[in-house]
Amino acid sequence: MNLFPADTYIVKNATILNNEDRLVLIKLYEPVIGATAVNLYFTLWANLDTLNIISTEFSHHSLMASMRLKLEDILEAREKLEGIGLIKTYIKEGNINNYIYELYSPLNPKEFLENPILAVSLESNIGKREYKKLLKIFSSPQIDLTEYKNITATFSEIFDTINSAEAIEIGEIKTVKSLDLTVDEKIDLNSVISLIPEEILNKKSITADTKSLIYKLSFIYNLNEDDLSELIRNSVNEKHLIDKEALRKNCHNYYIFENKNSSPSLIYKKQPEYLRKTISDNSKKSKLIYTFETTSPYDFLTGKNKGTRPNKTDLNLLETLIVDYELNPGVVNVLIDYVLKINDNKLIKNFVLTIASQWKRSGIKTVEEAINICKKENKTKKPKAKVKEEKPNWYDKNFEEDLATEEDIKNLEEKLKSL
Repeated sequence: MNLFPADTYIVKNATILNNEDRLVLIKLYEPVIGATAVNLYFTLWANLDTLNIISTEFSHHSLMASMRLKLEDILEAREKLEGIGLIKTYIKEGNINNYIYELYSPLNPKEFLENPILAVSLESNIGKREYKKLLKIFSSPQIDLTEYKNITATFSEIFDTINSAEAIEIGEIKTVKSLDLTVDEKIDLNSVISLIPEEILNKKSITADTKSLIYKLSFIYNLNEDDLSELIRNSVNEKHLIDKEALRKNCHNYYIFENKNSSPSLIYKKQPEYLRKTISDNSKKSKLIYTFETTSPYDFLTGKNKGTRPNKTDLNLLETLIVDYELNPGVVNVLIDYVLKINDNKLIKNFVLTIASQWKRSGIKTVEEAINICKKENKTKKPKAKVKEEKPNWYDKNFEEDLATEEDIKNLEEKLKSL
């Protein structure tokens, strides 16, 4: 959906927001989604009326001016807020599109840190030392109450009831509302569970929360069905139930072992909408651009591998290109495709990163720009036509030997003696 500066928006509050939420957003969410996305949330929050219910109408141009950001940066920040469950977006299309941005509360610290995707990403981005500091900030103080007696009064000890007027019917009262993360269910959970014998796991005990946890773990650690089945089997307790904490640890340890102590992190999955080319024809080039723009680098490389998922080295390379070199996913797809074509289907890390450095310096943002620079490089690397060299006039000619006579030698020796 194209977004324009003239498009209007209003902000609707679907929850109860408080100062504790500000701390959670800055300390927990910002390292995961970035400062721009969090600032957009705060700006939309500030747009609400004094009762924190609904805002007046604003244009996106005013939002650009107040945040001093380009429209494409605002759109990317909004998508991150949507993906992480902080806002919902609605649109009414017309000559000028009207948007509604519905705000939801951030997860409370306990919910955030128990979510494997968010917790692992947070630790990966800030490091273990800072992560432990955050745990202390949000931990409840522990006081030894063994020598104390609980003398708290109960409700019935303090209050009594009397006859009162007829109860007034109340409407929907606003409560704290937060959204859970929605991830693609790429694994077949039934298939995973079927690989575990009945005598090991009580399959009827698997709740919706447990299923949600398994999907999230498979997403953040990129686990296939065989890996998951073995990890779940190793996380079953003596009651034949899945121990969620053990499953988290086992998945984390497995990933760390397989990836040489590196932790997973979140990346922007596909080419952002504002950097995509409007497809107006059915040409081969248009279809190719569409494929590059709408496919994640992981899926693109899997396709190049004829369905085999990328190995750990290639996955680390993809992450480096997107996270460290900040190349957009569609651009990464073009880079991978180009290198495989010119390098006999080999992805040599240093070679790929050399090209990535050049593209970053050149400011390559779109798929079309990446394709054009590939074409330009191809032309410069074509072998040059051989230039016919001019040969000197003496080349290939036979010359008769001019040998000295005995008299010449005798004259030369006499001259040398006189010297």
